[in-house]
Amino acid sequence: MNEFQLIARYFDWPASNAELGVGDDAALVSVAPGKQLAISADMLVEGRHFFADVDPDCLGRKVLAVNLSDMAAMGAVPRWFTLALALPQIDTRWLEAFSRGLRAMAEEHGVTLIGGDTTCGPLTISIQIMGEVEAGAALLRSGGLPGDDLWVSGPLGAAAAAVMHRQGRTILPPNIFAQCEVRLDLPVPRVALGRQLCGLASAALDISDGLLADAGHLCERSGCGAEIELSCVPYPYVLSDLPPDLLQEAILAGGDDYELCFSAPAAQRDAIEALKISTGLSLTRVGRLVAGQGVRVLDSCGEPLVLSHAGFDHFA
Repeated sequence: MNEFQLIARYFDWPASNAELGVGDDAALVSVAPGKQLAISADMLVEGRHFFADVDPDCLGRKVLAVNLSDMAAMGAVPRWFTLALALPQIDTRWLEAFSRGLRAMAEEHGVTLIGGDTTCGPLTISIQIMGEVEAGAALLRSGGLPGDDLWVSGPLGAAAAAVMHRQGRTILPPNIFAQCEVRLDLPVPRVALGRQLCGLASAALDISDGLLADAGHLCERSGCGAEIELSCVPYPYVLSDLPPDLLQEAILAGGDDYELCFSAPAAQRDAIEALKISTGLSLTRVGRLVAGQGVRVLDSCGEPLVLSHAGFDHFA
């Protein structure tokens, strides 16, 4: 099987919302009047971003989910994506499962594969995703102001705990590891929530590298600092028996959560609480934006903690 046969067999899907999709030198799409095009790209490398023995169906779902999460963070409707895939060899069973998971996630969110590339090399998956958002309405990292509340869209730390278990840093009971592994392998992109936060949130981004690191990115772009109350950061009950130092690391710096972190004026608290009820998500106020720089984590007495982990570093 050559490159073109591989594409035709596994990735030549109907271009339902594009004028021209897979098969030509470029795709053709039209953005609706009054919309802006939101574009993001993510690369996942075996051994760096996922374990070599991960189920390929789950991997197909996850590689698109993490890109959908970027659209969620912008308040955009995902529409199209391209796929660049480097494979050590052509493994038809792996490709069948990977493409099945990828297509299932695409169909679930109404996003269309419109092109890409394949080659031989270390297993690397790169997706560029495009979406539409009303002109001037996108959620940005730069809109936060001192005094704004800081929120997260759900519990943190389960994916990081699964990684710690896989790395031998802790041992989770089998039933708890299974629950954590689901959060690692099958993150849920908060696309609908991102749309609903437009007009409520002042700034937003998704949590991929850990709450500390990503809140820091929001603060840097917004020109302010943040204070996070450790006791307010939500985490799944199944992590309660983790050693305190590992639990703290998982929920603050573990990453791979793909929940949204967003700021909003205090005047929007009631609206966000109503959104919490209507969506069924555990939206949680974890702190506030403040004047200054950097992110401080406060203990139960309001004193800043000395932290040894700041988040995932792609080059560490």
